[in-house]
Amino acid sequence: MTASALSIRDLTIDIGRPLVQGVSLELEPGRIHGLAGESGSGKTLTSLAVLGLLPRQARTGGSITLAGEELLGLKRRGLNRIRGKRIAMVFQDPSASLHPQLPVGRQLTDHMRVHLGLKGAAARERAVELLTTVQVPNPAEALKRYPHQFSGGQRQRIAIACALACDPEVLLADEPTTALDVTVQAGILQLLRDLATERNLAVLLVTHDLGVMSAIADTVAVMKDGRIVELADRATLFRDPQHEYTRMLLAALPGSRIEAPAGVDPVGGVDPVGGVDPVAGAAPVGGVDLVGGAAPVGGVDPVGGVDRVDAEDPDRGGRR
Repeated sequence: MTASALSIRDLTIDIGRPLVQGVSLELEPGRIHGLAGESGSGKTLTSLAVLGLLPRQARTGGSITLAGEELLGLKRRGLNRIRGKRIAMVFQDPSASLHPQLPVGRQLTDHMRVHLGLKGAAARERAVELLTTVQVPNPAEALKRYPHQFSGGQRQRIAIACALACDPEVLLADEPTTALDVTVQAGILQLLRDLATERNLAVLLVTHDLGVMSAIADTVAVMKDGRIVELADRATLFRDPQHEYTRMLLAALPGSRIEAPAGVDPVGGVDPVGGVDPVAGAAPVGGVDLVGGAAPVGGVDPVGGVDRVDAEDPDRGGRR
C-alpha cells in the first residue's frame, strides 16, 4: 500500500457551531482525491484547515499530518515553512488569487526567492519552465504581462504554475474550474490529471460538481452537513452508490440510470458539466475519461498543449 502524503484523521472544526465533524482522508502521491458536496457541507473548510487558513475564532480537533509531521496547532512560522513549498493551493477565482498590480513573472519568482533561494536569471528560467509546463503560450513574454491581460483559462493556468513553483508534495484545488467555460474547464482538468501523474502529486480536488469528479478523480468522498457520508473509488461510487444522499446527487445528472431515493426530487441537486452517464462512468467533458488517459479533451491540443479557446480568442474572459 502506498504511503499517504497527507493524512487527515477525525478532523473537527467549530466556528460557533460544529461545521466539520470527524472527517478522515488519506491523500496518496500521484492520485487525485475528490471531495464533493453541496455548498456549506464543509469541504472548503477542510482544505483550508490543512494550511491553517481558518478564521481566527475557529476551534479544531483531530489530526492533519504531512509525511508524519503534525500540522494542526502549528505556529505561523512553522506553517509558513510549509505553505507554498510542501503544500500549495489553487483557489476558485484566479482574478482574486493573483495580484492585479504585479506582473506574472514577479508573482512566480517571489515563491522561489522565499522558499528556494533562487534569484535573477535562475528564477526567471524556472518561471518560464513552469509556464511552459502549464501550457501558457509565449511564456517568456507572458512573464512581463499582468493578470488582466490573460483570459480566464490562462489566469488559472498561471495560478497553477505559482502553486507548482516550489515542487510541492500536495496540491489543494478548491473549485478550480467553476468560473470557467466548459471547454476551458476541460483543459484545466487535463492539466491537473497530467501534473498528478507526472510529478507524483497528491491532489485534493474540492468541488460541488460530480460531473467533474467522474472525469478526473481516482477516489471520491461525498460530504454532507460536515461529515463524509460515502467514500469509494470513482468507478464504485458512480456505479453503485450506497448512501441515499450520494444516490440523490447522481440521480440529478443528465442521463443517469441511478434512481433517487423514494420521495426525493433530485432536480437541482447537481450542476454537472455537460451530460454524463455515471453508471457507465463516461466523462462529462467531451466524453473523455481523464483518469484513463484519453487524448483530446474539449479545447486542448494534446500535441501542442495549447488551450485553443485561449490561443484563438485571447480576449475571451479578459483583455489584452
